[in-house]
Amino acid sequence: MANKTTNHNINVDKFRKAILNWYDKHQRTLPWRALSNQTPNPYHVWLSEIMLQQTTVPTVGPYFEKFLNKWPTIHDLANAHQDEVTHEWAGLGYYARARNLHKCAITVSNELGGEFPQEQVELEKLSGIGGYTSAAIRAIAFNKPANVVDGNIERIMSRIFAITEPMPDSKKDLHNMAGLLADDRKDRPGDYAQALMDIGSSICIPKNPRCALCPVTDFCEAKKLGIAGELPKKKPKKVKPEKMGHVYWLTNDKQEVAFVRRDEKEMLGGMLGLPTSEWVLTSDEAIIPLTHAQDSKQHISHSFTHFNLRLDIYIAHAQEGIIKALDNVKWVSRSELSEIGIPTLFKKVVKLMK
Repeated sequence: MANKTTNHNINVDKFRKAILNWYDKHQRTLPWRALSNQTPNPYHVWLSEIMLQQTTVPTVGPYFEKFLNKWPTIHDLANAHQDEVTHEWAGLGYYARARNLHKCAITVSNELGGEFPQEQVELEKLSGIGGYTSAAIRAIAFNKPANVVDGNIERIMSRIFAITEPMPDSKKDLHNMAGLLADDRKDRPGDYAQALMDIGSSICIPKNPRCALCPVTDFCEAKKLGIAGELPKKKPKKVKPEKMGHVYWLTNDKQEVAFVRRDEKEMLGGMLGLPTSEWVLTSDEAIIPLTHAQDSKQHISHSFTHFNLRLDIYIAHAQEGIIKALDNVKWVSRSELSEIGIPTLFKKVVKLMK
Protein backbone atom coordinates (compact mmCIF):
# COMPACT_ATOMS: atom_id res chain seq x y z
CA MET A 1 0.00 0.00 0.00
CA ALA A 2 1.38 3.38 -0.96
CA ASN A 3 2.15 5.85 1.79
CA LYS A 4 -0.31 8.72 1.83
CA THR A 5 -0.15 12.08 3.54
CA THR A 6 -2.89 14.64 4.13
CA ASN A 7 -2.56 18.29 3.27
CA HIS A 8 -1.70 18.75 6.96
CA ASN A 9 1.35 16.48 6.50
CA ILE A 10 -0.08 13.60 8.49
CA ASN A 11 1.12 10.24 7.26
CA VAL A 12 -2.16 8.35 6.95
CA ASP A 13 -0.66 4.88 7.06
CA LYS A 14 1.34 5.57 10.22
CA PHE A 15 -1.62 7.31 11.86
CA ARG A 16 -3.97 4.41 11.17
CA LYS A 17 -1.38 1.81 12.19
CA ALA A 18 -0.94 3.55 15.57
CA ILE A 19 -4.72 3.65 16.04
CA LEU A 20 -5.22 -0.02 15.19
CA ASN A 21 -2.27 -1.22 17.28
CA TRP A 22 -3.76 0.56 20.27
CA TYR A 23 -7.19 -0.93 19.56
CA ASP A 24 -5.83 -4.45 19.45
CA LYS A 25 -4.67 -4.05 23.04
CA HIS A 26 -7.25 -1.73 24.58
CA GLN A 27 -10.61 -2.10 22.80
CA ARG A 28 -13.72 -1.93 24.95
CA THR A 29 -15.85 -5.01 25.48
CA LEU A 30 -19.39 -3.99 24.54
CA PRO A 31 -22.45 -6.25 24.28
CA TRP A 32 -23.01 -5.38 20.60
CA ARG A 33 -19.37 -5.51 19.52
CA ALA A 34 -18.03 -8.64 17.81
CA LEU A 35 -14.85 -10.15 19.23
CA SER A 36 -11.74 -10.26 17.05
CA ASN A 37 -12.49 -13.82 15.91
CA GLN A 38 -16.19 -13.14 15.21
CA THR A 39 -18.06 -11.73 12.23
CA PRO A 40 -20.15 -8.67 13.19
CA ASN A 41 -23.92 -9.18 13.24
CA PRO A 42 -25.52 -6.35 11.21
CA TYR A 43 -28.70 -6.57 13.31
CA HIS A 44 -26.69 -6.00 16.50
CA VAL A 45 -24.72 -3.14 14.93
CA TRP A 46 -27.87 -1.40 13.63
CA LEU A 47 -29.80 -1.84 16.88
CA SER A 48 -26.96 -0.47 19.00
CA GLU A 49 -26.34 2.49 16.70
CA ILE A 50 -30.00 3.54 16.80
CA MET A 51 -30.04 3.24 20.60
CA LEU A 52 -26.76 5.17 20.94
CA GLN A 53 -28.11 8.23 19.12
CA GLN A 54 -28.11 10.98 21.78
CA THR A 55 -27.64 8.33 24.50
CA THR A 56 -24.60 7.11 26.45
CA VAL A 57 -23.05 3.64 26.29
CA PRO A 58 -23.78 2.78 29.98
CA THR A 59 -27.45 3.68 29.50
CA VAL A 60 -27.82 1.70 26.27
CA GLY A 61 -26.21 -1.55 27.48
CA PRO A 62 -29.17 -2.93 29.50
CA TYR A 63 -31.69 -1.86 26.84
CA PHE A 64 -29.71 -3.56 24.09
CA GLU A 65 -29.56 -6.83 26.00
CA LYS A 66 -33.26 -6.59 26.90
CA PHE A 67 -34.21 -6.10 23.23
CA LEU A 68 -32.03 -9.00 22.09
CA ASN A 69 -33.49 -11.32 24.72
CA LYS A 70 -37.00 -10.41 23.63
CA TRP A 71 -36.35 -10.17 19.87
CA PRO A 72 -33.20 -12.18 18.95
CA THR A 73 -33.51 -11.50 15.20
CA ILE A 74 -34.67 -8.72 12.91
CA HIS A 75 -37.67 -10.91 12.00
CA ASP A 76 -38.69 -11.20 15.65
CA LEU A 77 -38.56 -7.43 16.06
CA ALA A 78 -40.52 -6.89 12.86
CA ASN A 79 -43.27 -9.22 14.07
CA ALA A 80 -43.63 -7.39 17.39
CA HIS A 81 -46.45 -4.91 17.93
CA GLN A 82 -45.31 -1.29 17.95
CA ASP A 83 -46.75 -0.85 21.44
CA GLU A 84 -44.45 -3.61 22.69
CA VAL A 85 -41.43 -1.89 21.16
CA THR A 86 -42.26 1.54 22.58
CA HIS A 87 -42.97 -0.06 25.96
CA GLU A 88 -39.51 -1.65 26.08
CA TRP A 89 -37.96 1.61 24.81
CA ALA A 90 -39.45 3.70 27.65
CA GLY A 91 -36.71 5.60 29.47
CA LEU A 92 -34.32 5.84 26.50
CA GLY A 93 -35.88 9.09 25.27
CA TYR A 94 -36.18 10.49 21.73
CA TYR A 95 -39.15 8.20 21.15
CA ALA A 96 -39.35 8.70 17.38
CA ARG A 97 -36.32 6.39 17.32
CA ALA A 98 -38.45 3.52 18.64
CA ARG A 99 -41.11 4.01 15.97
CA ASN A 100 -38.48 4.26 13.22
CA LEU A 101 -36.68 1.22 14.63
CA HIS A 102 -39.84 -0.85 14.24
CA LYS A 103 -40.58 0.50 10.75
CA CYS A 104 -37.02 -0.26 9.65
CA ALA A 105 -37.23 -3.80 11.05
CA ILE A 106 -40.45 -4.44 9.11
CA THR A 107 -38.88 -3.20 5.87
CA VAL A 108 -35.67 -5.22 6.28
CA SER A 109 -37.56 -8.35 7.30
CA ASN A 110 -40.39 -8.23 4.78
CA GLU A 111 -38.81 -6.54 1.77
CA LEU A 112 -35.09 -7.31 2.06
CA GLY A 113 -35.20 -10.87 3.35
CA GLY A 114 -33.73 -9.86 6.70
CA GLU A 115 -30.50 -8.56 5.14
CA PHE A 116 -29.31 -4.97 5.62
CA PRO A 117 -27.92 -3.21 2.52
CA GLN A 118 -24.16 -2.60 2.51
CA GLU A 119 -24.18 0.70 0.61
CA GLN A 120 -24.90 3.95 2.43
CA VAL A 121 -27.30 5.28 -0.18
CA GLU A 122 -29.48 2.18 0.26
CA LEU A 123 -29.18 2.17 4.05
CA GLU A 124 -30.34 5.77 4.19
CA LYS A 125 -33.60 4.82 2.48
CA LEU A 126 -34.55 2.93 5.66
CA SER A 127 -36.46 4.62 8.49
CA GLY A 128 -34.28 6.22 11.15
CA ILE A 129 -30.95 5.80 9.33
CA GLY A 130 -29.05 8.98 8.43
CA GLY A 131 -25.53 9.76 7.30
CA TYR A 132 -23.66 8.83 10.46
CA THR A 133 -25.63 5.64 11.13
CA SER A 134 -25.31 4.43 7.55
CA ALA A 135 -21.54 4.98 7.66
CA ALA A 136 -21.26 3.16 11.00
CA ILE A 137 -23.24 0.16 9.75
CA ARG A 138 -21.25 -0.02 6.51
CA ALA A 139 -17.91 0.12 8.32
CA ILE A 140 -18.61 -1.88 11.47
CA ALA A 141 -21.11 -4.47 10.21
CA PHE A 142 -19.60 -5.03 6.76
CA ASN A 143 -15.98 -3.86 7.19
CA LYS A 144 -16.27 -1.53 4.19
CA PRO A 145 -14.64 1.92 3.96
CA ALA A 146 -16.80 4.75 5.31
CA ASN A 147 -16.24 8.09 6.98
CA VAL A 148 -17.72 7.41 10.42
CA VAL A 149 -17.83 10.61 12.49
CA ASP A 150 -19.61 10.85 15.84
CA GLY A 151 -19.07 13.42 18.60
CA ASN A 152 -15.99 11.60 19.88
CA ILE A 153 -14.37 11.59 16.46
CA GLU A 154 -15.24 15.24 15.85
CA ARG A 155 -13.38 16.07 19.06
CA ILE A 156 -10.34 14.01 18.03
CA MET A 157 -10.22 15.67 14.60
CA SER A 158 -10.50 19.15 16.10
CA ARG A 159 -7.38 18.41 18.17
CA ILE A 160 -5.36 16.46 15.60
CA PHE A 161 -5.76 19.29 13.07
CA ALA A 162 -6.05 22.16 15.63
CA ILE A 163 -9.33 23.43 14.18
CA THR A 164 -10.24 26.42 16.33
CA GLU A 165 -13.44 27.52 14.59
CA PRO A 166 -16.32 26.92 17.03
CA MET A 167 -18.85 24.13 16.60
CA PRO A 168 -21.21 23.76 14.85
CA ASP A 169 -19.65 26.01 12.16
CA SER A 170 -16.55 23.78 12.05
CA LYS A 171 -18.55 20.57 11.63
CA LYS A 172 -18.03 20.34 7.85
CA ASP A 173 -14.26 20.85 8.20
CA LEU A 174 -14.05 18.22 10.94
CA HIS A 175 -15.86 15.69 8.77
CA ASN A 176 -13.60 16.53 5.83
CA MET A 177 -10.50 16.05 7.97
CA ALA A 178 -11.82 12.71 9.22
CA GLY A 179 -12.43 11.72 5.62
CA LEU A 180 -8.80 12.35 4.73
CA LEU A 181 -7.88 9.62 7.21
CA ALA A 182 -10.76 7.26 6.43
CA ASP A 183 -11.87 7.59 2.83
CA ASP A 184 -11.05 4.70 0.45
CA ARG A 185 -8.87 2.94 2.99
CA LYS A 186 -9.12 -0.86 2.95
CA ASP A 187 -7.37 -1.83 6.19
CA ARG A 188 -9.91 -2.76 8.88
CA PRO A 189 -12.34 0.17 8.47
CA GLY A 190 -14.68 -1.19 11.12
CA ASP A 191 -11.94 -1.56 13.72
CA TYR A 192 -10.54 1.85 12.81
CA ALA A 193 -13.91 3.56 13.37
CA GLN A 194 -14.46 1.77 16.68
CA ALA A 195 -10.89 2.50 17.78
CA LEU A 196 -11.43 6.23 17.32
CA MET A 197 -14.69 6.00 19.29
CA ASP A 198 -12.88 4.21 22.12
CA ILE A 199 -10.03 6.74 22.15
CA GLY A 200 -12.55 9.58 22.27
CA SER A 201 -14.39 7.88 25.11
CA SER A 202 -11.39 7.05 27.31
CA ILE A 203 -8.42 9.22 26.29
CA CYS A 204 -9.31 12.20 24.08
CA ILE A 205 -12.07 13.16 26.51
CA PRO A 206 -13.80 16.57 26.55
CA LYS A 207 -12.00 17.99 29.59
CA ASN A 208 -8.40 17.30 30.58
CA PRO A 209 -7.54 14.94 27.70
CA ARG A 210 -5.16 12.15 28.69
CA CYS A 211 -2.55 12.95 26.06
CA ALA A 212 0.15 10.83 27.71
CA LEU A 213 -1.93 7.72 26.94
CA CYS A 214 -2.86 8.68 23.39
CA PRO A 215 -1.42 6.52 20.58
CA VAL A 216 -1.45 9.43 18.11
CA THR A 217 -0.24 12.27 20.30
CA ASP A 218 2.76 12.77 17.97
CA PHE A 219 0.31 13.67 15.19
CA CYS A 220 -1.71 16.12 17.31
CA GLU A 221 -1.31 19.77 16.35
CA ALA A 222 -3.39 20.95 19.32
CA LYS A 223 -1.07 19.10 21.71
CA LYS A 224 1.95 20.78 20.11
CA LEU A 225 0.26 24.18 20.51
CA GLY A 226 -0.81 23.46 24.10
CA ILE A 227 -4.52 23.98 23.32
CA ALA A 228 -5.85 20.39 23.26
CA GLY A 229 -8.01 20.94 26.34
CA GLU A 230 -9.62 24.00 24.75
CA LEU A 231 -10.89 22.16 21.66
CA PRO A 232 -13.34 21.75 20.15
CA LYS A 233 -14.54 25.27 20.75
CA LYS A 234 -18.28 25.74 20.95
CA LYS A 235 -20.53 28.72 20.54
CA PRO A 236 -22.32 29.82 23.72
CA LYS A 237 -25.49 27.82 24.23
CA LYS A 238 -28.74 29.61 23.57
CA VAL A 239 -31.08 29.90 26.53
CA LYS A 240 -33.78 27.27 26.21
CA PRO A 241 -37.35 28.57 25.97
CA GLU A 242 -39.66 27.73 28.84
CA LYS A 243 -42.97 25.97 28.22
CA MET A 244 -45.74 25.20 30.66
CA GLY A 245 -48.94 23.19 30.84
CA HIS A 246 -51.12 20.94 32.97
CA VAL A 247 -50.84 17.21 33.59
CA TYR A 248 -53.88 15.36 34.94
CA TRP A 249 -54.00 12.67 37.61
CA LEU A 250 -57.44 11.14 37.07
CA THR A 251 -58.66 8.21 39.15
CA ASN A 252 -61.85 6.11 39.05
CA ASP A 253 -63.82 4.22 41.71
CA LYS A 254 -61.29 1.37 41.55
CA GLN A 255 -58.48 3.85 42.24
CA GLU A 256 -57.08 3.19 38.78
CA VAL A 257 -55.24 6.00 37.00
CA ALA A 258 -56.12 7.24 33.50
CA PHE A 259 -53.46 7.07 30.77
CA VAL A 260 -53.79 7.96 27.10
CA ARG A 261 -51.79 7.21 23.95
CA ARG A 262 -50.12 10.42 22.81
CA ASP A 263 -50.64 11.57 19.25
CA GLU A 264 -47.85 10.56 16.83
CA LYS A 265 -47.28 14.22 15.91
CA GLU A 266 -46.76 15.36 19.52
CA MET A 267 -43.64 15.25 21.66
CA LEU A 268 -43.37 11.69 23.02
CA GLY A 269 -45.66 10.67 20.15
CA GLY A 270 -47.06 7.16 20.27
CA MET A 271 -46.12 6.70 23.91
CA LEU A 272 -48.50 5.99 26.79
CA GLY A 273 -48.72 8.97 29.12
CA LEU A 274 -50.88 10.88 31.56
CA PRO A 275 -53.34 13.29 29.92
CA THR A 276 -51.96 16.82 29.52
CA SER A 277 -53.05 20.18 28.22
CA GLU A 278 -51.21 21.81 25.35
CA TRP A 279 -47.70 23.00 26.24
CA VAL A 280 -47.52 26.74 25.72
CA LEU A 281 -44.56 29.09 25.62
CA THR A 282 -45.61 31.72 28.15
CA SER A 283 -47.90 32.05 31.12
CA ASP A 284 -49.78 34.71 29.18
CA GLU A 285 -51.50 32.01 27.15
CA ALA A 286 -54.53 30.68 28.98
CA ILE A 287 -54.64 26.97 29.78
CA ILE A 288 -58.14 25.78 30.49
CA PRO A 289 -58.07 22.78 32.85
CA LEU A 290 -60.33 19.79 32.38
CA THR A 291 -63.75 20.19 33.94
CA HIS A 292 -63.74 19.42 37.69
CA ALA A 293 -59.95 19.06 37.85
CA GLN A 294 -58.37 20.79 40.86
CA ASP A 295 -54.88 22.22 41.18
CA SER A 296 -52.82 19.93 43.45
CA LYS A 297 -50.32 22.76 44.10
CA GLN A 298 -47.56 20.43 42.91
CA HIS A 299 -45.62 20.46 39.68
CA ILE A 300 -42.82 18.67 37.85
CA SER A 301 -40.08 20.07 35.65
CA HIS A 302 -38.43 18.36 32.71
CA SER A 303 -35.82 19.39 30.17
CA PHE A 304 -36.09 18.42 26.51
CA THR A 305 -33.42 19.09 23.90
CA HIS A 306 -34.93 22.35 22.71
CA PHE A 307 -37.01 23.59 25.65
CA ASN A 308 -37.67 23.25 29.37
CA LEU A 309 -41.13 22.24 30.55
CA ARG A 310 -43.10 22.80 33.75
CA LEU A 311 -46.34 20.87 34.22
CA ASP A 312 -48.70 21.76 37.06
CA ILE A 313 -50.45 18.66 38.39
CA TYR A 314 -54.24 18.70 38.47
CA ILE A 315 -56.24 15.93 40.13
CA ALA A 316 -59.82 14.74 39.74
CA HIS A 317 -62.12 11.80 40.16
CA ALA A 318 -63.04 10.56 36.69
CA GLN A 319 -66.53 11.84 36.19
CA GLU A 320 -68.42 11.38 32.95
CA GLY A 321 -67.56 14.87 31.68
CA ILE A 322 -63.85 14.21 32.07
CA ILE A 323 -63.99 10.79 30.42
CA LYS A 324 -65.76 12.22 27.36
CA ALA A 325 -62.99 14.80 26.96
CA LEU A 326 -60.34 12.10 26.56
CA ASP A 327 -59.73 9.61 23.75
CA ASN A 328 -58.69 5.97 24.19
CA VAL A 329 -58.35 5.98 27.97
CA LYS A 330 -56.36 3.11 29.47
CA TRP A 331 -56.96 2.54 33.17
CA VAL A 332 -53.93 1.37 35.12
CA SER A 333 -54.04 0.00 38.66
CA ARG A 334 -51.69 1.53 41.20
CA SER A 335 -49.86 -1.78 41.56
CA GLU A 336 -49.05 -1.69 37.82
CA LEU A 337 -47.77 1.89 37.73
CA SER A 338 -44.16 0.85 38.21
CA GLU A 339 -44.40 -1.79 35.48
CA ILE A 340 -45.87 0.09 32.53
CA GLY A 341 -43.50 1.64 30.01
CA ILE A 342 -43.91 5.41 30.17
CA PRO A 343 -41.52 8.30 29.46
CA THR A 344 -39.46 9.79 32.29
CA LEU A 345 -41.62 12.94 32.22
CA PHE A 346 -44.64 10.97 33.43
CA LYS A 347 -42.61 8.79 35.80
CA LYS A 348 -41.88 11.99 37.70
CA VAL A 349 -45.61 12.63 38.14
CA VAL A 350 -46.26 9.03 39.21
CA LYS A 351 -43.48 9.26 41.80
CA LEU A 352 -45.04 12.37 43.31
CA MET A 353 -48.63 11.14 43.27
CA LYS A 354 -48.18 7.53 44.42
